Amino acid sequence: MNQTRGLALLSAPLGVLLVVLGGCQVSPLNTSAEPALRRSLADMIRRELLEPTERPQRQITVQETTQEDFIAEFDLGEFEDKIMSMAGPDSYAEAFGSLSMAGNFFGEAHEVVGLGLEEAVGLALDQNLQVQFARVSPSINAAEVAEAEAAFDWVFFTSIQYQDSETPIVDRSTAGFGLGGDFRRTTDVAWTAGIRRLTTAGGQLTLQQELGYNDADERGLSLTPNPANRAALTAQYDQPLLRNFGSNVALAQVRIARNAERAAVANLKSELNRIVTDTERAYWNLVRAYYDLMILERLTQRGRTVLGQVEARRDFDVNRAQIANAAARVRDRQSDLWRARNAVRVASDRLKTLINRPDLPVTSEVLILPMDLPLAEPIEFSLADAVISALDERPEITQAILSIDDTTIRQVVAENARLAQLDLRVQARFQSLEDDFRTAEATVLDRTFFDASIGLFYEIPIGYRAGEAVFRRRTLERMQSVLSFENTTQQVLLEVKNSLNNLETNFKLIEQEKLNRIAQAENLRVLEVRKENLQGGYSIEQLETELNQQERLSNAERDEIQALVDYAVSLAESHQAMGTTLKRNRVEFVVPAVEK
Repeated sequence: MNQTRGLALLSAPLGVLLVVLGGCQVSPLNTSAEPALRRSLADMIRRELLEPTERPQRQITVQETTQEDFIAEFDLGEFEDKIMSMAGPDSYAEAFGSLSMAGNFFGEAHEVVGLGLEEAVGLALDQNLQVQFARVSPSINAAEVAEAEAAFDWVFFTSIQYQDSETPIVDRSTAGFGLGGDFRRTTDVAWTAGIRRLTTAGGQLTLQQELGYNDADERGLSLTPNPANRAALTAQYDQPLLRNFGSNVALAQVRIARNAERAAVANLKSELNRIVTDTERAYWNLVRAYYDLMILERLTQRGRTVLGQVEARRDFDVNRAQIANAAARVRDRQSDLWRARNAVRVASDRLKTLINRPDLPVTSEVLILPMDLPLAEPIEFSLADAVISALDERPEITQAILSIDDTTIRQVVAENARLAQLDLRVQARFQSLEDDFRTAEATVLDRTFFDASIGLFYEIPIGYRAGEAVFRRRTLERMQSVLSFENTTQQVLLEVKNSLNNLETNFKLIEQEKLNRIAQAENLRVLEVRKENLQGGYSIEQLETELNQQERLSNAERDEIQALVDYAVSLAESHQAMGTTLKRNRVEFVVPAVEK
């Protein structure tokens, strides 16, 4: 059963890959490398997917030890409420958002504005400047497609020329009789108009009309008609037969431009995935910064309490050095508290940059208060599904395949350029000559004067050095694009695997850090109870032990918050690695309408 499903999973990305590669341009002159290329790429994908597709079972992230088991194992049940109130995320519920941030740059108290994660992601998708920049790129590339296609539009051309000349002529006397004079004076006006266009086969079709007026004067001769009016219609077709022949060459720039447009759309999707992930990461880092501030603020308050108790024993068993040591430790905590306040401001400004909310410019001293907190919810995943999703959804894969197509197109053009130039020209021309324009135009198609011609033009470079060099370069570029595709695929799959490893590890760390925090809180609780119940008072050594334990508890709290944040971030990164960031946030990616 698993093998059958594995084969089905394996065939999906291979089918997609081969269909896409099927759209690549293949040289009609040298196709021997194509089967090897397809086999190489297919083998690479098959090799990477072999083990995951053989074991497609889904897994659920699990905790090794739960809080309930830990509480029961160490018989902490009767003290659980007290322990939970001393430390941990839930113990800061009332303090969250009401912290002392000192003054802002204007000497005033910081204002805060609440923001949920979903709203932050929505703002980033709509307002982020990098996203807006990326949205313009498909329209730019669409204009380039239109520009490339315009090469095959009809082109109107016209010209008019006036000439007045006196031309000396040779003596044409015969047997004593003069034949004309020794010069001719002519006035000639010529007007040409027509249309032409390139064809997708590489040729050019030209249709043109010519009208002319000629007035000649030569002594001793009578010219009829004079002045004369001439008209002509010409149809001409030029077609390369070797070099530059065929749609593979003629449409090369159009196909490359279309690939660039598709690559721009893929880049836009990649940019959206990145910005959403960066926004989630910045949001959770802001949450961590707030928790760090609350934890350090509580630690500082506890340290001040102990410092007061130390100073109270000044005349009993405490010397100046011990008081100075306790005061220094409190000052260290105060320094950390200032750093934490700055970290909140920096994290808030970073999130402002990403969401680009109009009423929250970067220079605003209003702080963003995150309204959502990280949760430790288990997830179900499968390595096989993850890597297949990445191959199907990651825009980087699409861009790598388009790069192969581009280099293939250029290779085809370069291979064609190695041929000799052999061009065919076919022309048909109807002419008339009358004493007025109307008659000339009316009789031009009477076949009174009809010319037809056909010609071949041949040219070949001696040595073929330029053509061979370009073809060799394009062939190597294509090899590079294939290697780049394999490298991109490998890096994508590596990101998927790393993200799942991080996801599973961070989920386990959450519970471990939580249990460590509970143990450290219990240790501090016991120290405080002993101090309160100790007959005969407490010693300076006991107070120093309490200071040490406070710091260990604070570090355990910060590690727990870091594990929660890391898990939330790794979840976002795993979806980015699989290319499903937009789907996860219920955002439908619609290819933007472009103006052509």
